[in-house]
Formats: sequence, C-alpha cells, structure tokens
Amino acid sequence: MLQLEQVLRDRYQLKQKLSSNPRRQTWLADDLAMSPPQPVIVKLLAFGGEVQWEDLRLFEREAQVLKQLDHCRIPKYCDYFHIDERSLWFGLVQEYIPGISLKELLVQGKRFTEPEIRQIAVEILNILQFLHQLNPAVLHRDIKPSNLIWGEDECIYLVDFGAVQDRAATEGATFTVVGTYGYAPMEQFGGRAVPASDLYALGATLVHLLTGTAPADLPQRNLRICFENQVSLSPSLVNWLGKLIEPAPEERFKSAAEAISALEYGMGMTLNRRVVRRELIPFENNSGQGNLFDPVVSVPDEIKGWNWGAFLLSGFWPFTNHVWLGLLSWVPQVGWLMAIAMGAKGNEWAWKSRRWNSIEQFKAHQRGWAIAGILLGIPISLMMWLLVFFFIAHGF
Repeated sequence: MLQLEQVLRDRYQLKQKLSSNPRRQTWLADDLAMSPPQPVIVKLLAFGGEVQWEDLRLFEREAQVLKQLDHCRIPKYCDYFHIDERSLWFGLVQEYIPGISLKELLVQGKRFTEPEIRQIAVEILNILQFLHQLNPAVLHRDIKPSNLIWGEDECIYLVDFGAVQDRAATEGATFTVVGTYGYAPMEQFGGRAVPASDLYALGATLVHLLTGTAPADLPQRNLRICFENQVSLSPSLVNWLGKLIEPAPEERFKSAAEAISALEYGMGMTLNRRVVRRELIPFENNSGQGNLFDPVVSVPDEIKGWNWGAFLLSGFWPFTNHVWLGLLSWVPQVGWLMAIAMGAKGNEWAWKSRRWNSIEQFKAHQRGWAIAGILLGIPISLMMWLLVFFFIAHGF
C-alpha cells in the first residue's frame, strides 16, 4: 500500500494523493534528485485484478507518446518505472503544471466570458494542430474540462494522455473504447477516431464552460447538442461552436488549422498561431458582470457618452436598465443632480448592471428611451416647470 511521504525508486517522495482510485493513483510528489527538490506528477497503475493487459498497454502507450512530445503546453515526460511491492506497480512521472483545472473552476461557480472562451479555444487548437500534424498524427481522444489546466501563468495546458492514439494503427486492428460520454463523438466509440473527433470534444468542452452544464445533460436534437438558448454570445461564435459539435465528422472543421482560421475570421482579426497573447483579444460582451462602480468591468467605447433617455426620464429609466440608484431621481432635494449623473453615466451603469445580448441590442434599447424622452420627458418637464412658476407667481 502506497503511503504519504513514501519514497519510490529512492527518488520520488509522495506528497499529496490526487485521485481516489486504489488501482490507478495519481500523486503530487517531490523529485529528490533535483536540487532543490522539484514537484512532479506520478501516475501509478497497479497491475492485476481489475487492471488487465489492455489497461497496461494504454498506460505504456501514454508514456511512449509523452516521451516523444515537445510542446510548451503539454507536460513533459520525466521517467517511467515499475516497482514490486505486494502489487506490481507501473509508474509514469511527468512535469507538474501549477494551476487549476477548468472542471474545478466550474465547480467553484466560475463564469466564463466570451473573450475567455475564444482564448481557451485558440490555445487548445494550437496544441491540437501540433499533435495532429505529427507523423503519425496523435489524437488525444479525451479533451474535457478536467484535462485542461488554467496555469498560474494564465495559459491553458492539455494533460492526461491516457486515451491517446496515434494514427499508425492499421485498419481493422483491435481497439479500446476510450473517451468520456458527452465529450467524445459517436465515431470514436466505434473505434474510428479522426482529428475532427478531438475538435468535437473541444466544442463540447467549450459548451460546458459556457452553460455550466455537462454536455451529456443538455438537450439534444438529431444527436446534436442544443446549447444556443442557454448562452448569450455573438452569432459568429454560436455558428463556430455549432460546426465543432456536428454529429457527422465530415460536417465539422477538417483540421485545427481550419478551425483557427474560421474563428479568426469571425473575430475580424489575425492571431499569431505560435504565441497567442491575451491582450490581442478584442473587447467582447461582458455586460451584467459587475456593480455600477466596478472598475474591472470594461465598457465598450462605442456606447459611452450622454444618455438622453436616462436624463429626461430619470425616474422611469432605471426599471428596464436595472440601475436602481436612479430611483433617487424621485427625491426632490437630489433629483436634478441624479438626472445629470444618469445622463452622464447611464450607459456605463446599464452595461454593468444588466446582461445584454449584444452592443446592437443595447444601442437599440437606449435609442428607444431617447425617443421616449424627447416625446414624453421634455413635455412633462416643461409642464412641471410651468407649475412651479405658477405656484411661485401666485404666492403658494
């Protein structure tokens, strides 16, 4: 039985158990051969019992593939060994990536914005482009939130190559069904995985990040995941995601490079395909994600400016824009000051307080209020001032 602080091969000291399966264990360990000791991930497989030859074959293949991969967003291979300690254990040691999995972020209630989704998509696609262009091509076959790490360096890493397959396998050879239900496409369960299969898994993962619901729990129509009614996204991204999760592989993007190009075209920009920097991402819909005075939530430049609807109908405008501070417009002593503040800051406050489908919807909504303000607000204001002058003139 493996225990905390146990040292394997006089080198790897077990520090934290990361999985609960007694036959397939993953540990955070210290590599004592390094000075100072460096953290590593040790994956262990106990041969025998429920673990059969096919499981060991997959485990060894993961080690062989990782040993050949050299990519900055994939954990590096460190060591492979076996130990005989009551049970025969096989061990795979790989680089430790400090960070948190996207699954853990979902559990914590993380809300992924459209810019974050685009960034995650491009970073994973760059990794897949590297894997799929190898000779033979390498298919991950198990892309899902738990296998994607949001590193402390703000980059996305692809981990767990336990289901990996290279395309050198001859047609008609035996295969093992791998992948996770909801994320893996149908052709993969039939042993016919292709590069587009990894693209489907990516699409299903992104849908999970956007909706907060696992793809297997979302409604389906004709074997297709239906997510459109549960998200508020730009039409270009909705269409792009829809093509990723087409049930038929021939209807999806043919390659990661093609998917990147399509995403860039929808964004109206060109990204460096080798190094993707977060500051290159244009502003996207982040409405409804902060309070009025939250400086972290950015506001599109094109909606900033004077809001005539909020100024002329300051007592009514807050109800549809959810800027409840504006109700102070009804207080006589500060009402006129509040109206001026609403006119000057109303657009920014409304953007932060309420979720909007798009900038176009926001503009149309405020344009309607401006028209109402001109048609109703100005006459009402004139009548109120006339009443004030009337009462003053007659000594009331």
